[in-house]
Parts: sequence; C-alpha cells; structure tokens
Amino acid sequence: MFVEVSAAPESRETGPADAPPRRWPALRRQLVPFAYLAPSVALLVVWIYKPLAETIGLSFHQWNMIPTTPKVPVGLDNYATVLALPELHQALWNTVLYIGAFMVFSLVLPVGIALLSHQVTGRSKTFYQALIFVPFLVTPVASSAIWRWLFAPDTGTIPRVAATFGADLGDVFRDPSVALIGVVVIVGWQMLGFGVLVVSAGMAGINPDYASAASLDGASRATITRRIVLPLLSPTLVFLALMTVLLSAQWTYPVIDVLTQGGPSGSTTNIYYLLYEFGFRNFDAGLSAAAGTLFFLGFGVIAFVFVRLSDRLSFYDN
Repeated sequence: MFVEVSAAPESRETGPADAPPRRWPALRRQLVPFAYLAPSVALLVVWIYKPLAETIGLSFHQWNMIPTTPKVPVGLDNYATVLALPELHQALWNTVLYIGAFMVFSLVLPVGIALLSHQVTGRSKTFYQALIFVPFLVTPVASSAIWRWLFAPDTGTIPRVAATFGADLGDVFRDPSVALIGVVVIVGWQMLGFGVLVVSAGMAGINPDYASAASLDGASRATITRRIVLPLLSPTLVFLALMTVLLSAQWTYPVIDVLTQGGPSGSTTNIYYLLYEFGFRNFDAGLSAAAGTLFFLGFGVIAFVFVRLSDRLSFYDN
C-alpha cells in the first residue's frame, strides 16, 4: 500500500515587498544608541545650548532684568563698553594671577605629595590620601565662613597666634597687598586634594614593570621618577593644567563673594565675579551677557589650542 505524500508547499519567493521587514531589525539596532543618548542631549540643549544662545542674543540688547521692561537693541555697543572698562582689565589680570598660583596647588604640590604617599603601603596610604582629600568635600561657602572667623582681626585664632611671634596681620581680607594671597591659599587648600587624587590615579595606571626594569639596570629612584614616572604622568598633568585654566575663576568665585566681595579696590575680583556685578548689582543684563560671551569665546580658544597641543605634550606607554 502506497501512501501518497503531498509535496511541501513551495516557499514564497522573496520579493521587493519583503525587503523592509528584513531591514527594520538592523535599523532598530542602529537607533538604540541614539535612544540612550537622547535624554542627555535633551538636557544639554535645555540647560546649556539654549541659555548660551539666549545670552549671545541678549548681548546685543540693553535690559535692566525687569520683565515688564522691553529689551532695546544696541548692536555692538555692549561689547565696546565692556572692552573699554578698566574693571575688566583688572579682573583679567587677577584671573591670570589666580591661574598661575593655582598651578602650584593643582600640579606641583599634588605631584610631590602623590610621590611621597606612593612610598607608603597599607592602610596608612589610604588614610593620608583621604586626609588630604577631605578639604575638597567641604563646601566653599562653609569653608570661607570658617576662614573669615579664623582671620578675624580682633578675635581670630590666626592673628592671635601670629601676634605671639611679633607679627601683626591686621585685617587680611581688607588689605589690598595680601587679600589676593589669602584667597589663593584658601582655594588652593581646598583644591589640593583633587589634584592629589587625580595624580594618584594616574600613577596607579603606570605599569610597575618599567620601574623594576630600570632599577635592575642601576637607575636611582630620582632617575626613575624623572625619566619614567613623570613622562608617563604627562596626560594626567595636561588634564590638570587644562582644568586649572578653565576652572580657576569658578573655584575662586564663592570665596571672593563671602570674604572680599571683589575688594579691596578690586584687588581680588575675577572675570566671573565681574559678570555677577554687571548682572545682579548693576542690573545691566546686556553688559553682563556681552562680557560672558567674550569670556566664553576666549576660554573656548584656549581650550581648543590646549587640546590640540595635548597630543604633543603627552607621552603614552602604548
């Protein structure tokens, strides 16, 4: 007995109409990364790019920040006024001084402290690094209030201790000759821990085999540090230098606002505090926006040049 087996139905031929369903899975896989990035891009547009565009547009108007007052177009007058202000020149010079001084606290001292703590082993190393990093966790406003109390001319602890050695500090934050130094010391004390943390992380990424091979060849510890460790730390040092240039004015702003208010006689002001004075003391939003736009362009050029030079200044082991 023969059983007739029906032939399997022929498969439907693939035509042009079947191509889109096959392409959709691949297209979805390509769109998944953009879906993950969409929330971050939206936040960047809302909180950074939109305010930046509004600031640039506001720089061409005169406005006293009162909502019922219309914005008066003034063209490039705000830019001409800002560039002619002597306060801007002094703020720029002070900002340069801050950047130069903070290079000591963000580069020189962190490298020395990291090299010394690298010689410590066990829990003591973690304790020393944490002890140095703690000031970075203190808010600038709170630390500024404490330092103001410590440097109080009549009741402060530091002037009293200095008086026992025959030194009269006076009112540090009202003396034009030492007020800027006081701000630098306070901010540098806080930012030192950040520099040590970054340098220590960079040293942890250096292969110890390089130092071991050099020591077998008779190289001293100083030679290993100078010829191996520091060159391999160059990417970290370049990063810290760039952050110091870009963020020095931001780091000093809260300390200036609490301790000196830019004085005495503008000796401690910087470009960020100058923006605050233009906008929220003089209520000249157009002038503040013009100054902010100029500072944005200036720091943008500095960052671009620094990033382009970083490839030449940095040394990698790969």
